[in-house]
Amino acid sequence: MSSSQSVKEQVSAEEWQLRVDLAACYRAVAMHGWDDLVFTHISARIPGPEHHFLINPYGMMFEEVTASSLVKIDLQGNKVMDSEYNINPAGFTIHSAVHEAREDAMCVLHLHTAAGVAVSATKDGLLPLSQQSLFPLSSLSYHDYEGIALNPEEKPRLVADLGHTNFMILRNHGLLTCASTIQDAFLYMYFLECACQIQLRAQSSGQELIPIPGPILAGIQAQAKQSTNNVGGALAWPGILRKLDRINPGYDQ
Repeated sequence: MSSSQSVKEQVSAEEWQLRVDLAACYRAVAMHGWDDLVFTHISARIPGPEHHFLINPYGMMFEEVTASSLVKIDLQGNKVMDSEYNINPAGFTIHSAVHEAREDAMCVLHLHTAAGVAVSATKDGLLPLSQQSLFPLSSLSYHDYEGIALNPEEKPRLVADLGHTNFMILRNHGLLTCASTIQDAFLYMYFLECACQIQLRAQSSGQELIPIPGPILAGIQAQAKQSTNNVGGALAWPGILRKLDRINPGYDQ
């Protein structure tokens, strides 16, 4: 019996589907070139009162993550299911804080992309320069850098800064999105990362920048729902899975 069969037989059908989608999300991040070797994390909370969540095995490249290799832990960072893998303690600190505080944050996605870190290091942060920037700007927060996230005392400050937003720029550090589904968290990060890349290119052009008018920004949340047929990230997700099946299959093992 393979390890994937063993894990699949030990968990509910709902958890297995969550594992498949989360592993696919890791590989989709790698496919877009947003990964940072074995660092950064995407976590997904398993429905239920225990607040258990899944996170990547520390030391495994994002393109290698599978449904069965994901590690299930509790809010204290303890494994609640046997696994040969360990987890990154810095990743646990950030993700456990958000999962514990936000019932709606079923998925938390945190990256260290070059564009994201660059924008996080600028005083003004994300600017309304592109259509892509409007989505994160409608629900954006900032958290000041406190060093590598190993100190549990940082957790309440991070949670307070996040508030009810779905997009966060961690100063001098990177980007974070959270959502009620893995698909939405990925789509949110897609918009945020694209907005950062576009902003840096526009700023490097040396030309005068034209910000998007405030009234347009104010109405973007309703327009975002309309542009995705009210299904958010689920609209693009099947195509993402088909592309993974073509170029990097095996995430569902």
